[in-house]
Amino acid sequence: MRSLLPAALLVAPLAVLAAPPGRTCHLPGTEEALRCFTVTVPLDYRQPGKTIAIHATVAPAYREAARPDPLFVLAGGPGQAGSDILPILEAALRRVRATRDIVLIDQRGTGLSGKLDCKTPPDIDTMTEEQLDADARRCVEKLGAPYQHYGTDAAARDIERIRVALGYRQVNVWGASYGTRLAQHYVRLYPNSVRALVLDGVAAPDQVIPAGGRDAQAALDATFRQCEANAACARAFPALRAEFASLSARLAQGPLTVTMADPRTTVVRPVQISSRRFAATVHRVLYAQADAYSLPFLIHSAYQGRWEPFVARSNRDTDLSADGSMSGPLYLAVVCAEDFPRLTPQLVEADTRGSFLAAPQVTQLAALCPAVNVKPVTSAAPTMIAAPALLLSGAQDPVTPPRRAEAAAKWMKSAQHLVVANGGHVVSTLGCLPRLLREFLDQPTRRIDGACLAEIPAPTFQLDSAGPQP
Repeated sequence: MRSLLPAALLVAPLAVLAAPPGRTCHLPGTEEALRCFTVTVPLDYRQPGKTIAIHATVAPAYREAARPDPLFVLAGGPGQAGSDILPILEAALRRVRATRDIVLIDQRGTGLSGKLDCKTPPDIDTMTEEQLDADARRCVEKLGAPYQHYGTDAAARDIERIRVALGYRQVNVWGASYGTRLAQHYVRLYPNSVRALVLDGVAAPDQVIPAGGRDAQAALDATFRQCEANAACARAFPALRAEFASLSARLAQGPLTVTMADPRTTVVRPVQISSRRFAATVHRVLYAQADAYSLPFLIHSAYQGRWEPFVARSNRDTDLSADGSMSGPLYLAVVCAEDFPRLTPQLVEADTRGSFLAAPQVTQLAALCPAVNVKPVTSAAPTMIAAPALLLSGAQDPVTPPRRAEAAAKWMKSAQHLVVANGGHVVSTLGCLPRLLREFLDQPTRRIDGACLAEIPAPTFQLDSAGPQP
């Protein structure tokens, strides 16, 4: 075990850094021309020598008289890059951008910052879990990256180098999901560099990322209750809980091989459905409320033997979604050092008791963590954060529900917490929140009136193959 050394012992002088030359760039996810910067930072802050290039995308403020404090954007995962989520500029940050630069950072090992990449095997649908794990181990070992230098602490120090290199005195920080962990670590290391924080889908300081069974089950139970309370959904799927339990019990006995038309190619071939794949897909569907309201239809279809809709949704995570571009090796580098060592048998038993999201994820980490070969990191006890913070939660978030934000807020001197009743994981794009983000960043010490969040409607349930109800 090793502890993080005090910040003062680790950071080389920053004043000598020259501002990097920027360039005009066109990146997927936006039609407009942006500014791209590359900042060279030490690979190992404890022993400067080798370096790594960190990418930052700057979306300039719309108004010429921009405020001097930009908004730094930290993506989730770990494994997602700022350049992977460029649509957020329009979806959530358009009002903020009116007066502030938006700076999206690609964490080291993601996106355009030397992405650690393992491609999805083309025959993933027919591979066993053991074969998938073996393929992942081979890729991680073949990459041969110094994974011990890709943790949260190094990423936070990279952010400070970017701030100085781009010439900003103070910044605001928006982080989502794992990005909230990174944001909290950054502001604790460099409290004078941060003016205000917006944390969406808040990770608590004591949260262990793989221990998500309790929160996932709570979100699933909420979806079941809402279906039972909705006349059309209850009529279409009257035995939903029993069907889900039956599927889970069947897959717990061993993988199910289904001959079906591949949703990608329409070619008829065998597809393997394992307990791990089933649970992981259900978990991912619960992230967004619009997706969660398709879950009763997916479960019922699978129970009837028609697995095509479920497999198509499972494939979406690797084919089309932003998560498909995430770095699996970077995820392992962070989680295997910072979370897996805290995953005690007692925590696993308590977290998975009664949850559909049980042992397979823990078993997979136990198989893959030796490949990244990172030492356990023991973080120092959290210290108080003085910067004003706006915490955002979705009431039905299966990963970072409101209780996680409440735990994080105990370590903040000035925190406001807004909860979207009809929200899932990461809610900044919903309803009036883009306006509230601007209001908070303009006056971060002023109380935000979140009454408009109650106007965000729940999606409609999908009852058949035609899609959600009108």
